[in-house]
Parts: sequence; C-alpha cells; structure tokens
Amino acid sequence: MPFALRMAAFYHLTLFVFIWTIPSLLSSSDASPALLAADFWRAHAIGTSFGLGVGMVLASFNPVRQWAVIATAASMCLMMLLISGLTAVRQPQLLLPWWHLLFGYAIWLVPFGLILHDAWEEFIGRQRVACPEIQRIAMRSRTSLGVSLDELSRLSPVMVIFLRHMGCPFCREALADLAAVRGQIERDGTRLLLVHMGSEEELVDRLAPGLSDVPRLPDPNQGVYRAFGLRRGRLLDVFGPMVWFRFIESALLRRRGFGVQNDIFQMPGVFMVYHGQVIRSFRHQKISDRPDYRSLADEGSQPEFQGS
Repeated sequence: MPFALRMAAFYHLTLFVFIWTIPSLLSSSDASPALLAADFWRAHAIGTSFGLGVGMVLASFNPVRQWAVIATAASMCLMMLLISGLTAVRQPQLLLPWWHLLFGYAIWLVPFGLILHDAWEEFIGRQRVACPEIQRIAMRSRTSLGVSLDELSRLSPVMVIFLRHMGCPFCREALADLAAVRGQIERDGTRLLLVHMGSEEELVDRLAPGLSDVPRLPDPNQGVYRAFGLRRGRLLDVFGPMVWFRFIESALLRRRGFGVQNDIFQMPGVFMVYHGQVIRSFRHQKISDRPDYRSLADEGSQPEFQGS
C-alpha cells in the first residue's frame, strides 16, 4: 500500500511541475490556441495533480488509518473520469489525452479500492471482537482436564491457541513451533491450551511428542472461536499470493503435507488469558501468519478488555 501511494504521489507531483511549466503538455493535438492558455491547465494542476500528490504522500505513512484521504482521492479520480466522459461527448477539443486519463486517474482506482476495502475489513473486524460478557460465557467451556478455561486461567496464565483444521500445513507448522518453545513458555509459569474444530483422535494423531499431554478444548461448532472474535477468512486471507508462497514452503519444501478438513475458512488466533481475562492476543490476518509464541508469553499482563 505505501509503495503504491508513493508512486501515485510521484506521478502527480511530477506532472504538476510539468503542467505548471509547460501548460500545453496535456492539450489535445487538435486543440485551438485559445485552449492552450496557461490558466486552464494550471487550475487543473493545482486542483488535481498537486492535491492528489500531497494527499498520497501523507496517506502513505498509514494507508488504512488515512482512509478518508484515500476516499477523497478516489472520488476525485472518479469525478475527473466522469467529467472527461461528458467532455468527450460535448466538447471533445477540451478532452485530456488518453494517457493522462489512464495513468493519472483510472489506474489508481485499483490500489485506492483495495486500501478502502482493507479499511472497511479492519472496521468490521473490530466489531467482531467479542465483548467481555460473551467471552466469560465461553470461558466456562470444559477442557480435557475436566476444568473450565476460566478455572484453568485462575491457576496460571493460559496461552489459548485456536487451531485450524488438521489438514492445514500452517496448523501443523504451529504445532511444531509450539513443541519447540513449550519448555521456555511453561518455565515462566504459562500453561498451553489447544482449541480445535475436529475430533480428539484427529488432533492426537497430529500432535508432536512434546505436546501429547497439553490440555485441549474441542469446539466443533466453533462457538468458542466466535466468542473470541475469530472471524471466517476472506478469499485472499485463505488463498492469497502470500498464502500460496508460504504454502509451498511449509507443505512442500518442509514436507508437512496438506489436506482439507472441517471449515477451511475459519481463522486461527492466539490469546493469553489470566484470571478470566484476555490480556494479549494475536489474530491472524492471513492463515499463513506465524505468531511468535515466546514473545506473546513474555509481554506485560495488562488486560485487553477494560469493561468495554
């Protein structure tokens, strides 16, 4: 996103300089001398190229948060394309050259649209995060130890790992990562808990030797997943380019294999729970994201929810 916005800024600011110094740059080949007046094109440069260029520079530092700037830029591009369409019908001699309509406005609607889509998804994601009351109900779920998650968290901090289906190479990768750092995590007093959608037999078959005695919480209906605000993934979250790159690395090169089971669109996540409260969390944005479990266990202990 930042790269696309900086490219847009570079194009429009460069064009602004050229239009300011060479007003005839954007004129049509059949334009009359009267239409080459500097005031007309300079007004265009100040109103669009300069504004878009500066706006893109500012938005590039945090594209999703600066969605309003992106929305304004996208509206400006749409407006210029609409005006150009009307101009082509009524006064074609005033029409801007095709290359500027394409590279100045039309092409940037693609990254602008993607950024606005991500901003909307982030907003929706925040609405999906469960409130404390819903989470407290989910905390009553019984684990394989015969006690609830809430009771377990009052004995020691609990790292609750929400897995995907057992055929997912990233789920198998997560189990291998956990087996490698389990000793360090538990040495600091944190207990592990695995939440899964499948049967106990499927999970036990996939557990590394170092995880065979880790408490488990089966959740075939995904009610606990929803209570912790874990959404179902979008198409790009599950089948995006970066996911495929990591899939080749994990499933093929590292020979973890793959298969299809349960809900392949359910997103995973990791939550640190202590005294019945979520104190930290890692919510996957793509199924291929790889949490740093050691860092999650090491960070501070302020609750994520403060009665909101």
